[in-house]
Amino acid sequence: MTTTTLSPDRVRQAVWAVVAVFAVNGMGYATWASRIPSIKTSLGLEPAQLGALLMCVSAGSLLGLPAAGSITARVGAMRTVLSGLAAFCVGLVILGVGTDVTHSPLVAGAGLFLVGLGIGTWDVSMNIEGAAVEQHLGRAIMPWFHAAFSGGTVVMALVAAGLAWAHVPVWAHLTGVALLWPVLGWLAVRGFLPRDVEASDPDAAEEHAGPQSRSAWREPRTLLIGVVVLVAAMTEGTANDWVSVALVEGYHLPQWAGILGFATFLTAMTVGRLIGTSALDRYGRVPVLRVLFVLAAIGSLLVVFGGPVLAYVGAAVWGIGASLGFPVGMSAASDDPRRAAVRVSVVSTIGYLAFLAGPPFLGFLGNHVGVLHSLLLVGGLAVIALLLAPATREQRA
Repeated sequence: MTTTTLSPDRVRQAVWAVVAVFAVNGMGYATWASRIPSIKTSLGLEPAQLGALLMCVSAGSLLGLPAAGSITARVGAMRTVLSGLAAFCVGLVILGVGTDVTHSPLVAGAGLFLVGLGIGTWDVSMNIEGAAVEQHLGRAIMPWFHAAFSGGTVVMALVAAGLAWAHVPVWAHLTGVALLWPVLGWLAVRGFLPRDVEASDPDAAEEHAGPQSRSAWREPRTLLIGVVVLVAAMTEGTANDWVSVALVEGYHLPQWAGILGFATFLTAMTVGRLIGTSALDRYGRVPVLRVLFVLAAIGSLLVVFGGPVLAYVGAAVWGIGASLGFPVGMSAASDDPRRAAVRVSVVSTIGYLAFLAGPPFLGFLGNHVGVLHSLLLVGGLAVIALLLAPATREQRA
């Protein structure tokens, strides 16, 4: 990255382009995540089996994440986003076929692996672009980008609730998205920062791919930020993957009502990210994160013990509590713009370990204590986040 001056109009164009890419990513994520109850039913899976299937997403993500920073430095954020989008769309089609046509967990798992590979590559590259735009803008805006992601998930979760109510098959839903999303993605990335602004040094790509990339794994602050992001991802991912299933199985609600609980969580998280920038500017990262992780723990307790009505209130409180951990981690990793790409890649890779370990662990707990009570894990995670939050404290480059 560089400190090259761009016109305010060009920076604003890049801001809206990143907002659009995050929103499209969020809608794509919710496309398959919102249909998890339907996938579980169609394939006849137990909670532990569902957890193992969801681990395929994480395996794909962890393949794409470590390389995404180097790829972005070499070819630019635009091309990296589009390559991740292509893998994601192919994976959606295969997942739909495995769920409704062949009824094969192996085929569905192969689709989820490609979905995860695309998501991992896409996620890192759009966060790197967002960090570059934030540096040029000169103020905290990363939570707004993640709010766009959350807003996209809300829209698609509501759409999915309607489709589930209307008994639209999973394959039709996923295939429709796979056909439309490449067009939306191409339209969005056209406003990204110029390639020479992202990496004006001709040796930058080699630097990111070589010793500088490896050295980021030896930086204590970067690793601690990664653990904070891991906890935040686990707090958010637990709700994303399991809250709809927990409401359906724990409170015997219909599938569409479980998806509405998922949408409630996502809506609250979107609101938290929209209003979070002012709180971060006023109070700083550490106090805000500490308050929010406590709220996430309280919200999860309401979901587990509050009954069907208070569970929706708990989902909302949980969503607010989970809103800023991931974007603040990305901003903290990008405090020095010269090393933002490699540090974001490292932090994202550590964070996505939550999506590798989380689904099978929650599935294991679900088999023994029930899916609903397995959500109590969030309270324990909050304690870890409270202890490590100081690693995200603002630093000058």
